[in-house]
Amino acid sequence: MQRVVISGTGLYTPPYSISNEELVAAFNEYVALTNEANRAAIEAGDMAPLAPSSVEFIEKASGIKSRYVMEKSGILDPARMHPHIPERPNEALSLQAEIAVAAAREALANAGRRADEVDAVIVACSNMQRPYPAVSIEIQQALGCGGYAFDMNVACSSATFGIEQAANAIKAGTARVVLVLNPEICSGHLEFRDRDCHFIFGDVCTAVVLEAEGEAKAGSFEVLGTKLATVFSNNIRNNFGFLNRFDESGIGARDKLFVQEGRKVFKEVCPMVAEHVGSHLQAHDIAPTDVKRYWLHQANLAMNQLIVKRLLGRDASLEEAPVILDEYANTSSAGSIIAFHKYSGDLAAGELGVISSFGAGYSVGSVILRKL
Repeated sequence: MQRVVISGTGLYTPPYSISNEELVAAFNEYVALTNEANRAAIEAGDMAPLAPSSVEFIEKASGIKSRYVMEKSGILDPARMHPHIPERPNEALSLQAEIAVAAAREALANAGRRADEVDAVIVACSNMQRPYPAVSIEIQQALGCGGYAFDMNVACSSATFGIEQAANAIKAGTARVVLVLNPEICSGHLEFRDRDCHFIFGDVCTAVVLEAEGEAKAGSFEVLGTKLATVFSNNIRNNFGFLNRFDESGIGARDKLFVQEGRKVFKEVCPMVAEHVGSHLQAHDIAPTDVKRYWLHQANLAMNQLIVKRLLGRDASLEEAPVILDEYANTSSAGSIIAFHKYSGDLAAGELGVISSFGAGYSVGSVILRKL
């Protein structure tokens, strides 16, 4: 059985950043315009007025201070409130493939690998920009990789689920080098006109190279174990899909974008993740306090703090559980990988870390790593 390592990571950061101040200013102008346009209905009691947002509310609720996006002007236009990105012809590289290729090239360079050495490409993220042909196969061709490629979606846990599929392929001998990509264009499924969630998501792409341990460069991270779990829940949902056209009354309805019951998610997911990671570590005879770093899904600062506190029995330092969501916001499956990419180089040989994801499904995944 081959031992598997993560030998390289890559990160594509979009060119535009939106601060909470910018986002709130645009949202509040939209609120004022909407309330004015519906003044009669509001005064008659037939419609409740929209409430404005605030920087203080956003940062207290989430810990988010800014986010990167693929296009900024459309989001900040009170008359539009979503990105404006023209469609590309079929012959052009798709937007999702473009950002994935950029992240992949950095990861391959960090791993000391050429693209033609890659045997498999897995695109694992929350939303694909089309059903087929698979975005992963488009990326495979653009990079010049061999082997096979496929897309997969387990929402915010897609990265850890993808890592397990890659590790299993290497252990089974069906691939030697696998590229796992998480191109998250979350601005595409976010309702920027909803006060409860307009601030949550950002765009980004991460990449991870996995390979057999004997062929990897020094300083790689050995995958000691992976563990995945799912429990069905409607508390995070997006009903957009190709069957929508069967019922015209639902086209454009609010449920065709991201919706969640935030308080229920917080209450139910935090103990689920803490128990999942704790039992995974226990199965490997590792105490939570022996883990040098927890690279957690970056959805909500309070969630991450509570999860690690349950594991350690105390508050964690930023060194133990680094935070990137203040700058990047929630980037779905990519968040834990951004944290790993930015905050793993300082670990010494033999030190342990855990990548953990959690989100819609519910889904939760954990990857135990040891620095070589």
